[in-house]
Amino acid sequence: MATDFRLKDQLPKLTERIVATYDEVGTMNHLDHCPLPNYEEVVAAIADLMEILYPGYRRREGLHRANIAYYVGDIVDRLHDRLTQQIGRALRHEAVRAGLVGDCESEADYEALGQAKTMLFLDRLPELRHTLATDVEAAYDGDPACKGADEVIFCYPGLEAITVHRLAHLLYELDIPFIPRMMAEWAHGRTGIDIHPGATIGPYFFIDHGTGVVIGETCQIGERVKLYQGVTLGALSFAKDEDGNLVRGQKRHPTIEDRVVVYANATILGGETVVGHDAVIGSSVWITRSVEPHSTVVLEKPRLRVRSDGTVSQEA
Repeated sequence: MATDFRLKDQLPKLTERIVATYDEVGTMNHLDHCPLPNYEEVVAAIADLMEILYPGYRRREGLHRANIAYYVGDIVDRLHDRLTQQIGRALRHEAVRAGLVGDCESEADYEALGQAKTMLFLDRLPELRHTLATDVEAAYDGDPACKGADEVIFCYPGLEAITVHRLAHLLYELDIPFIPRMMAEWAHGRTGIDIHPGATIGPYFFIDHGTGVVIGETCQIGERVKLYQGVTLGALSFAKDEDGNLVRGQKRHPTIEDRVVVYANATILGGETVVGHDAVIGSSVWITRSVEPHSTVVLEKPRLRVRSDGTVSQEA
């Protein structure tokens, strides 16, 4: 069937109707404002960061002691320029949004501030590699199916999620807007693991399987914690002020102390909820109050109903 080009005559009017909504629904377009961080540039920065955190596992093969410094130095130089621009954009836009400056033509040098924060971020990467090594070890120690560190780095979505989270958390601690959340949501889309960049997570952290895990902004997680798929560490409720607006800046998510294991589909809610060290939280439980150290929390054993050939039996 041939295209009816007469129908294309309707497209200019359709375009006018779409553009009209840009004034009618002004919160859904970004026009006549400071440039935001570029999504593709942020994703490219993640790829560069993963390359220097785990050299030899991703883009470049044939790396050895004689060429590694040159290769990493080239990436670090590129990251400096890329992050300086993107962080500067994020800082400038946030300043305009908050009313700290009038417009994008402000005399404030946000690129210089972006460079300063970029240097602080890059300076943390050696320390971060030591922490990530504990996460790799935790995955190997926590999964009998794992054959070694290479398998963890190549294949485990939990390691990818915690790697991007630890990077995003460093930027979050530097009060950089937009970019940490962009990174977190990129990792969420790839792994199915949703970790807010504000969450504080100790070393030797392992998420087994991972799909459906949610960790909220104000979570505090200790050392050697293990989570299974479907775990939610969330908010119990959202406090509102007298005008009905959400109260922000409060601790809303639980604290998980050292050496806790949380099994699949468990839900732990509330900023005052503390799961004590060495506790075990069983599958599918719903927890809204604190759990003492060394406790085991499980549902009562359910009864199963089996249907077979028209008969119904119950099993304990």
